[in-house]
Amino acid sequence: MQDVLAIILGGGRGNRLFPLTLMRSKPAVPIGGKYRLIDIPISNCLHAGLRRMFILTQFNSASLNRHVSQTYRMDLFSGGFVDILAAEQTPDNPNWFQGTADAVRQAARHFSGYRADYFLVLAGDHLYRMDFAEVIDSHVERNADITIAAQPVPTSSASEMGIFLFDRQGQIAGFEEKPDAERLAKIGRSIPDGSAFAGHSDEKPFVASMGIYVFSRDVLLDVLAKADATDFGREIIPAALGQHRVNAYLYNGYWADVGTVDSFYDANMLLTRDHPPFRFYDPKHPIFTRPRFLPASRFIDSSVSYSMVAEGSYINRCRVETSIVGIRTRIDERTTVRRSVLLGADYYDVDEESEGDRSVPLGIGMDSTLDRVIVDKNARIGRGVRLVNERGVQEADGENYYIRSGIIIVPKGAVVPDGTIV
Repeated sequence: MQDVLAIILGGGRGNRLFPLTLMRSKPAVPIGGKYRLIDIPISNCLHAGLRRMFILTQFNSASLNRHVSQTYRMDLFSGGFVDILAAEQTPDNPNWFQGTADAVRQAARHFSGYRADYFLVLAGDHLYRMDFAEVIDSHVERNADITIAAQPVPTSSASEMGIFLFDRQGQIAGFEEKPDAERLAKIGRSIPDGSAFAGHSDEKPFVASMGIYVFSRDVLLDVLAKADATDFGREIIPAALGQHRVNAYLYNGYWADVGTVDSFYDANMLLTRDHPPFRFYDPKHPIFTRPRFLPASRFIDSSVSYSMVAEGSYINRCRVETSIVGIRTRIDERTTVRRSVLLGADYYDVDEESEGDRSVPLGIGMDSTLDRVIVDKNARIGRGVRLVNERGVQEADGENYYIRSGIIIVPKGAVVPDGTIV
């Protein structure tokens, strides 16, 4: 693994995850009460013995930079690092990153000088736990030029992903990025009956790219130098099929792309299940994040069921059901929180850093009801507030709130006055 260099893509503007990306990049979005999305690929790399990582960023990168610098500090004698490579204008190229492949191409001037036989390219907005050592081993054993992690998916998800087509020997015969429903109907299934490729089923007839790539060194530098392609999925991979040995690494574990509001919400809700498909804690492979010196959460005469409550929270005579409660969250008396994701706070109200309208305390005020709500960090929700979307509105922009896919979102630092009803 000393011969592998990891490159983590910070993503673009993150419009599909707005307003959670209003002030931060996608990898910096909090998840699971106390983590950030960037913690997932970095933790997977660390468990695989990968100690050299570059993170490519462009938009709203301050929060991500701060989290990475405060969390991941390598041993001075290990030679390891987690470095941020921000988009930059140069005499050779005055443009910002135009896509995933273009981001890696522009950053190559910084990482190509490092000793590495293989480059592991990852996305910063996926939720999964994977042993990258197995992916690298598969790449080496099959003498591949490019290896792509792949997963069987149902028809309902296939149109949002890159789909592989296989021949009867189980070899990759084609690749289509986000085919529409009409094209999927013509394909029927991406793996023909009798194929040597295992792992698919009638419920999951397609095999999709997970956006995790292993490139042999010369191959990556060659495909980036020869083409002006901007995206791996749409351009680089389809063009490489006829010229290079492309291997698919089948992964059957839990994986979710949380790049949209509804997928982000669903991924958090899955964490509250009795036996969730993904857990942040694993005795051998935990997900790392920034260590904080916060007190244990306090519960005063409250009812909490099927929920996760992060440290430093204050749950006072209220009811919490099927929800994620982030760090330093305060929920006041006679309040009900259902099926919601509270991202917490960066400080307590008594801190000097506290900002916003002091007439509405930080957290959720008394006599309020929240159902299917995402409350971003440092938000202030007053007394007697009802955020329940009773009319079933799917998309809307309001004062101090947004609705996306029927989910109410209170943006970071927003103040929702007493008595507000949405």
